[in-house]
Amino acid sequence: MLRKNGNLEHLDLRGADLSGVSFDGAKLRWIKLAEANLARCSFRGADLSGASMWNANLKDACFDDAILEDADLDCANIDGCSFKGARIRKTIFPTPRLSLHQVQDSLRTGAKIKLEKKSQDDDL
Repeated sequence: MLRKNGNLEHLDLRGADLSGVSFDGAKLRWIKLAEANLARCSFRGADLSGASMWNANLKDACFDDAILEDADLDCANIDGCSFKGARIRKTIFPTPRLSLHQVQDSLRTGAKIKLEKKSQDDDL
């Protein structure tokens, strides 16, 4: 479906291992990718409006020029991700491990996100 520029909207791919897949330009509105392995995936120019990527492994993924409006990235590993030119209105990012300054810097320059190490107090 990706090669044919297919529509992947509303699919439920929770927990799937999709590491390294290119979703560039794909229509992924309201897709469920919670707890999926999406490490090193590319989402350049993809429409991820309303997507659920809660607790997903997004390490080193690229979201440059993607639409992430209303997307849920809470608890996700976004270490090494870039968001240059992405649209992030109402996007839920993993906090408190991520500063707004880092997100703004990545949007402007394409700088990769560096998550703070999780302290053991967070697990209590």
